[in-house]
Amino acid sequence: MYVKKNFGLKSILIFSGGHIIWISLWAIVIAVVYQFTPLKEWLVIPWLPLSVIGTAVAFYVGFKNNSAYDRLWEARKIWGAIVNGSRTWGATSKAFISNQFSEKKYEDEELNKLRKKIIYRHIGWLYALRSQLLIPTQWEHINQGMHIGKIAKKRMKKFGVGLHSDDITEKQLHLFLPADEYERLINYKNTATQIIDQQSQDLKELRRLDLIDDFRHMELQKLLANFYTFQGQCERIKKFPLPRQYGSMSLVFVGIFIFLLPLGMVSEFAKLGEFGVWLSIPFTVLVGWIYVMMELVGDYSENPFEGLGNDIPMLSLCRTIEIDLREMLGETKLPDAIEPINDILM
Repeated sequence: MYVKKNFGLKSILIFSGGHIIWISLWAIVIAVVYQFTPLKEWLVIPWLPLSVIGTAVAFYVGFKNNSAYDRLWEARKIWGAIVNGSRTWGATSKAFISNQFSEKKYEDEELNKLRKKIIYRHIGWLYALRSQLLIPTQWEHINQGMHIGKIAKKRMKKFGVGLHSDDITEKQLHLFLPADEYERLINYKNTATQIIDQQSQDLKELRRLDLIDDFRHMELQKLLANFYTFQGQCERIKKFPLPRQYGSMSLVFVGIFIFLLPLGMVSEFAKLGEFGVWLSIPFTVLVGWIYVMMELVGDYSENPFEGLGNDIPMLSLCRTIEIDLREMLGETKLPDAIEPINDILM
């Protein structure tokens, strides 16, 4: 998540500067051919049909960007619900597990150990879920061929998950899961799902020991059901892309429009006089760049768990929840909150 109020010129050029080069070259080629060859009569496109195409493309790209933003904002709302649910889980677990219904009276130290176990396991679930959501899908940028994939890897290293250690999840799971559980759960295809299942088994054991009654057991199970719901919602966004007829065709339409753009611009600016042809170049570049930027903004917003700078800041949210829950347990030796690096909060 980009945290600075506004993008600087440098950031904009890093993000889209390469496109300015090829748009400029195309605009210059058309201007030179129009000015110095007898092909000018064949290089004229009336402005009216070109403007109709541009309007249609703008509507299409706008629809795509709205859809991409909906996916991004939905992902953020889901993680907001995870934050709230996690705090409820910590407070409820701490309050519900007690000697109130048990004939055998357990020592406070033993009760605290049980509370800590299920709260720590929940923190482990958070980091496991984050790790699973960062596994690349075939439609994300890093898995694209040639130039796009290479650029995505560089951006991931400089403005994405590469800003932090690659072994965060492994370290956290070792910290929050017992050793025997870690070795068993880490080998499942969906570790996060199995961690919640283990929580459910522990609640059943707590009920057997009468450390919680039926009502408390049901309330805690409802919270686990909510976590399954949140996980499923995240997986839906991750594993079902923005429909490719919208995600990819908008790029084709923008490319067609930019290809035709200087053919309409050059003839219009030629009406201004001797130097009008050359004035068409910067205006062609400006209009073309705006359309490319609209396309790029949507393209890099449609996958909110991609590991790039536009992602939901899952690591920061996991750390925030971890700090909150460990403070509930009375711990004072806490990790630092995740801070932005290169104006990116991951």
